[in-house]
Amino acid sequence: MSGLIRALIDSHALRHNLRVIRARAGGAQVIAVVKANAYGHGLVGTALALDDADALAVARLEEALALRRAGVGGRILLLEGIFSPAELDEAVYERLDLVVHDAAQIDLLERSPEAMICPLWLKIDTGMNRLGFAPREFAAALARVRNLRPAPRELRLMTHLSCANEREDQVTRAQLERFNAVRHRLDYEVSIANSAGIFGAVPLGCHWVRPGLALYGASPFADCSAESLGLRPAMTLTSSVIAVRRVGRGESVGYGGCWVAPRESVIAIVAAGYGDGVQRNLAARAAVLVNGARATIVGRVSMDMLAVDVSTLHGVRVGTPVVLWGEGLPVEEAAEHAGTIAYELLCRVSARVPIEPR
Repeated sequence: MSGLIRALIDSHALRHNLRVIRARAGGAQVIAVVKANAYGHGLVGTALALDDADALAVARLEEALALRRAGVGGRILLLEGIFSPAELDEAVYERLDLVVHDAAQIDLLERSPEAMICPLWLKIDTGMNRLGFAPREFAAALARVRNLRPAPRELRLMTHLSCANEREDQVTRAQLERFNAVRHRLDYEVSIANSAGIFGAVPLGCHWVRPGLALYGASPFADCSAESLGLRPAMTLTSSVIAVRRVGRGESVGYGGCWVAPRESVIAIVAAGYGDGVQRNLAARAAVLVNGARATIVGRVSMDMLAVDVSTLHGVRVGTPVVLWGEGLPVEEAAEHAGTIAYELLCRVSARVPIEPR
């Protein structure tokens, strides 16, 4: 079983990427975003590898509790905040940082004198229209938070960028202008930049940055590779050949017969499919690495297998290693062929795929 599909995680690459981000962030403190099972890389293992980060960030309370149970004792930021008195009690007990983006969350804080233990991050909606207080609502929200008794030990401001992956984008500049107008003359530390914001062309001036994708060695930009940013892929999704077949000219391969051999061909069947997180709509021109050499996927990806044309390669046999993405084959390339983004491919790696250190 060890020769079948698995996600190999390079902790050295994670730490390297963190160093690159620190250098780019210009002295800002770094919150490593490890939500969604660390973008498919394994929540606890990734958090332990990134123990040099100034904080970790997760989306939901369950993720934060899993980190605490694993012995992660540092600062953990809960990006969606809390939604009930019971959740607030757990957040207080576990000493979590809380994003506050809704008036109902302030209601909960007002009813809990212990809430002052939790550092608070008041979120301003500058145009994402997802979470946060609109600029017209911010002053009232800030006044309520300031009037909490006991007062919160720490209070910071944050926003989220909707188009930072489009460099020199005017939407980002407009969001930054709104944020700066709202916080004018307020002496609070701020967090604005995600991965694209950190490496983008618009200067943001953050005290704290929140990288996600860049930590894992993928580029947030369509026109710029991770390698050109100095980043290394942390995940190599690898599998192996489980069968080799000769297919005659005119014969089809896979469901629907959508690929027909233009000549006599050698087809390798690889143990990787949409049940593992390899998207079914991965285009037929997408490549994999078969023993280090590029080869093209043919036919449709099925639940457990995909087919690769290895007619021009030599020595392909059962057990030959195959890389779906990672070292030597950027996940961004696979995502482009699948008509999606690197974030989705990484996060879709399924629970049946073992995560192993590289």
